[in-house]
Amino acid sequence: MNLHDLFAIPRNRTPAKVALEYVDDAGQTQQTTYAQLYSQVDALAAGLQKWGLRKGDRVAFYLNNRLEFVVSYLAVLRVGAIMVPVNLRYRRLEIAHILDDSAPRLIITERAQLPILDELQPAEKASVEAILLAEEMDGWLADVAALNPPVVEADDLGLIMYTSGTTGRSKGAMITHNNVIATVTGLMSAWAWQPEDVLLLCLPLFHTHGLVVGLHCALAMGATVLLREKYEAAKTVADLNSGRPTLFFAVPTIYVRLIDELKKTPQLALQNMRLFCSGSAPLAAETHAEFESITGHIILERYGMTETGMNLSNPYAGPRLAGTVGTPLPGVSMRIVTEAEAGGWQDVAAGAEGELLVRGSNVFSGYWQAPEKTASFSHDALGQRWFTPGDLARQEPQSGYVTLLGRRHSSHQRRPVSIREVEMRSLSPAYLGCRQRLTRTRQMGRSAGSLPGLQWDHRRSRSPRLLSPAARQLQNASLSLCGVAAAQHHG
Repeated sequence: MNLHDLFAIPRNRTPAKVALEYVDDAGQTQQTTYAQLYSQVDALAAGLQKWGLRKGDRVAFYLNNRLEFVVSYLAVLRVGAIMVPVNLRYRRLEIAHILDDSAPRLIITERAQLPILDELQPAEKASVEAILLAEEMDGWLADVAALNPPVVEADDLGLIMYTSGTTGRSKGAMITHNNVIATVTGLMSAWAWQPEDVLLLCLPLFHTHGLVVGLHCALAMGATVLLREKYEAAKTVADLNSGRPTLFFAVPTIYVRLIDELKKTPQLALQNMRLFCSGSAPLAAETHAEFESITGHIILERYGMTETGMNLSNPYAGPRLAGTVGTPLPGVSMRIVTEAEAGGWQDVAAGAEGELLVRGSNVFSGYWQAPEKTASFSHDALGQRWFTPGDLARQEPQSGYVTLLGRRHSSHQRRPVSIREVEMRSLSPAYLGCRQRLTRTRQMGRSAGSLPGLQWDHRRSRSPRLLSPAARQLQNASLSLCGVAAAQHHG
């Protein structure tokens, strides 16, 4: 089975059902059914084949959330080509690197992005033979009778998704149809997706969270997507309060802003909402608690990444513990390990900190044209291949829930103790008057202890049972000790 086969199920089962609601270029709200959506997909696929797009060709996507993004993406999959989404925040240097590395024959974009693409030198887009504008997509449509789709296997590439490049230039993760199907089917089961669901989607489709977790699951289940160009606080609250959505996925920064907007709303009507999900970054415990107090809903946190799709999740029907990412999703295996003296990995003791390893059909096959960078895989004694995401973690022995403790090389050192990122996130709200989050302290190259003149409020800190001895030592420190630490540490 490939992705087109998966999406064809609701097309045939509920052709008259609304698949997408979106706002067109004229600012009018429009709807398209599953039958209408895939009619456009087939016509564009025929047009792309007529132009000369072949199986295995790469197609770069550089445009906002809109109907044409979805139609073009599904059409590219239909002809066996490979979609290369490009982050809209990227500018010339990042875009030039992705184009040089993936060598797409075609770029699909919109008029608003042309000034950015025009900055590229001819040599930086040498592989590009044409640019398809979303506003001119109708001119690319062709007779469906001429469509001759190739055989697309489950292990064929469907996407090359570039990582953020936090440790160097971004790398293209090779994602097969089967990788995506593994994540989608796992989430459909774990989160109890239903055809009656309505997903409010304002996350960017160039990102795994919006594309795979959001759009793919909805289309595979035959649900309805309220596709929004971006997150806008007032409009999002109005959408939620309409009583139509049942699902909402976002990142922690959106939830912080959403809480501020919800506080301005005199009356909430969220009775049809059944799941709020957060991912892509850890959610602060106080945000988790405050959202529940305002809405009555408990946010579900999960853990995934570009290279693997989704790995772990808090349960849909069960306790959702703030600061944890739950347990492995269906089809995913995990280990928490440390380096063995004789080489290789050995599992840590129950409840101990170690490095997280994952394995499953969701895990990518490697990095595009960079075999030397695919060293994040290792094999155990049984020959099973494990991926090393680079995250430190701890698994609670009683519940089995996993807590992420930060990246392997990003411990914030303050001799003689080491405090992990996740613990800094939970402890930082205890500093009264400090509005700076972990992201800011990392950008400044400082740890929590390097911010001078801050007072400690024990009542707002994380429960001691979730902290390492080092962080517990800091949590129990006196005001005077905090002052000494701030004076002694230099970021």
